[in-house]
Amino acid sequence: MNPHKSRKNIHTLTFTTYDKKEEFATFSAENEAAQYRHYAQSTTQGLRDSSDDYLLYQEKAGHPTIRTGNLAFDALFSLAINESEQNSVSEIKDGSYNNGQAIACDCFETGAKWHYVWTRDLAYAANLGLALLDPERVKTSLEFKLSGYRDGVSKPIQAAGDDSGLQIVQDTGSGGSWPISTDRVTWAFGAEKALQNLTGETRSAFAVKAYNALINTVENDRKAAYDKVDGLYNGEQSFLDWREQSYPIWITKDIASMGSAKALSTNVAHYQALSLTAKLAIEQGEPDIASKYQNWANQLKMAINHRFWLEDMGMYSSLTAGHQDLAALHKFDWLGQSLAIITGIADTTRAHKIVANYPHSDMGAPVIFPQQPDVPIYHNRAIWPFVTAYGLKAAAQIGNTAVANAAYQTLLRSAALNLSNMENLEWLSLKPNLLDFTHPELSGPVINSQRQLWSVAAYVGMVIENVFGVTTSDQGINLKPFITTKLRQQQFADASNIKLQGLRLQNKVVNLQIELPQTSEETGYYTVQGVTVNGHITDQFIAWADLVETNNLVITLADIVAGSSAITKVTADPLSTDDPAVFAPKEPLITGVFSQDNGQLAVEFSDTQKGDITYNLYCNGVLIKTDVEQGIVTDTNTSENNQGNCYAIEAVYNASNNYSHHSAPVCFASAQNISVSDKRVISNINITAADEFISQPYLNNWGALNDTLEVNNIAITMDGNYAIQLHYHNNFNAINLGITNGVKWLQVKNSLGDVVAEGVIQMPHALIEEAKKPLVYSTPLAAHLSIGIYSLAVTDFYNMSYLASNTSYIESGGQNGHVNKFDVATIRIQAVKPLAK
Repeated sequence: MNPHKSRKNIHTLTFTTYDKKEEFATFSAENEAAQYRHYAQSTTQGLRDSSDDYLLYQEKAGHPTIRTGNLAFDALFSLAINESEQNSVSEIKDGSYNNGQAIACDCFETGAKWHYVWTRDLAYAANLGLALLDPERVKTSLEFKLSGYRDGVSKPIQAAGDDSGLQIVQDTGSGGSWPISTDRVTWAFGAEKALQNLTGETRSAFAVKAYNALINTVENDRKAAYDKVDGLYNGEQSFLDWREQSYPIWITKDIASMGSAKALSTNVAHYQALSLTAKLAIEQGEPDIASKYQNWANQLKMAINHRFWLEDMGMYSSLTAGHQDLAALHKFDWLGQSLAIITGIADTTRAHKIVANYPHSDMGAPVIFPQQPDVPIYHNRAIWPFVTAYGLKAAAQIGNTAVANAAYQTLLRSAALNLSNMENLEWLSLKPNLLDFTHPELSGPVINSQRQLWSVAAYVGMVIENVFGVTTSDQGINLKPFITTKLRQQQFADASNIKLQGLRLQNKVVNLQIELPQTSEETGYYTVQGVTVNGHITDQFIAWADLVETNNLVITLADIVAGSSAITKVTADPLSTDDPAVFAPKEPLITGVFSQDNGQLAVEFSDTQKGDITYNLYCNGVLIKTDVEQGIVTDTNTSENNQGNCYAIEAVYNASNNYSHHSAPVCFASAQNISVSDKRVISNINITAADEFISQPYLNNWGALNDTLEVNNIAITMDGNYAIQLHYHNNFNAINLGITNGVKWLQVKNSLGDVVAEGVIQMPHALIEEAKKPLVYSTPLAAHLSIGIYSLAVTDFYNMSYLASNTSYIESGGQNGHVNKFDVATIRIQAVKPLAK
């Protein structure tokens, strides 16, 4: 079928493919002069999950429209508005909740394949554009992601916040969810935008609820995930939640190390949550509380800049290694970099470096760099439009036209050729499904959905906030269009002005017209010469109170500012699986750490991969040797008191300077391993003898509310720093699912009964191997202990199964009651050295 047959107004976009062929997207309208157009869109590109190569949609009264002289550009904005309406539902459903039956909620669902509401997806989508379109539905959706404790579960004694426990929900995920994953605080990005666009009693009531939920959340995250040594929050990267996609391969057998690692994106989200909490405290008339949280935010900002910034790369590290290492890795992600710029964590100098240095292909910016070898396409080797949109915001903020132009092109091309705002696309080709017939297991993206919520919001935000420059704040609207000379020439060459009509902000209609200068061959972006509202001259900020029922705004653009055109480009074949230009090496393997005759420690490591590779050696998170050779490497800095030295190795491609993840750390450390069968161990649970599942005595399913676990008469014979861990197994769900992460409170007392160390330890889900339950180590509690006798006790904290929102969850910790249990066999007390701050 030809959807454009007999239509006069036809516009075709031509796109060059990575292999120098061409794909076409064609647009038409029944009546280009109509107030509300009916569009047809077709594509020559093969689609994901659809055999139709065309799409029909229309503009509607009550929704914003644009007129730019470019039929395709107008149509694609209408497509995004239509897809946001398709995602606006009265009920949601997910197979893991309510037995798969519908749950009433005037919410945004997440996409064509995803009919539920997830915290981070919603929050980023609301922040990018949805709160401009439908703040009421955003509010309702955000409220759906708040929960107090379920009936029959009181606030655990060590938990913070009020008795209701109203807090942000961390969705099911790695190791059994929070606090292995701690990016639930991304909720604050969406809440802030919703609050800017709500009015009256609706806004006031939501502000109070948001404030209470944020306080409970940030206080409990402070207890469960904050590291007071380096001032950062622990936990998985935000949105990059498929472990092998962006973490070392060995992490699947040591989820605790992912939980103790630090991630840039997640820490920026904590900064946003603290900042919003402080702002709401002022609004609620509590300046002392505001000062407390603003101080926390300021301290976190300093810690992020101290721990994550890599001057040699001119970017922030995306993450550190976990406990026993904690070095900032040469791994980078575009979301974390962009959010650090947008939130003001990065100063101007660093922001310019980041935007210029982050690698792009001809198709745009990948969500991570470098790519992981032998890992299929999803987060790895992929472009996600919502991340591109944040990159666009960062580039516009500092005036980088090259990166902004790349983002504009990525977002436009993706929506045009796919007839939808897709979830993700392969990085080097921008294909929705790149088939690798030589390595079919690496094809992908392995999952991809049409009308993905944050992709839809990304396109909406690109047009409203970046092209037309309309951004909201608590006080009003700011007008800062970022129209580059290239965007003007490529998209609006036939127009003297472009128009945004029917945008409703705080129940006021905003119609905006931008008067364009002549096209230019110069490189740069246009500055604002003047602004009028209803014929009256004003500036680029307009207070909410100054808006009337209908507002006709005119922005006149004039001078060209060169800005920056710096961009880092990478070229490679999308079907390559080992090109050093885009891939990282695999991480090496340490096979042993031992003491030599002279007292110096030696590290033995191996690597089976080929290529022009060098290796670096780390001790306790500090780089101590570069360009070492495989085999045995001596740490010449050691001669005495070597207890607690932990080593890791990384590989580096010499040609590209792309780094591997670190090897799993190996320590030279004495340890006390106290079996639960030891007479010093006291518990109400009977010991289970070693069996076919666990090869030593253990406490089976320990961790009910009234279960006890104490260890007395622990002799410490040397002053120093120690890590205290449980050797356990938790198989209440898979390592990538669930809400039953084991989360407990560990307290250490001296012989006088004084508490010398306390805090949360985590026992996340672990892999089962051939029906056996291998024991793994928990996250550690750090304690400085002097010579003497100590005792310890493990008591309850809480996990996400304690929340009312999970009472309908069909797996462990849901419908049959909360679960915070695991098998525990040993308590380990191991000497450690202080890691790099």
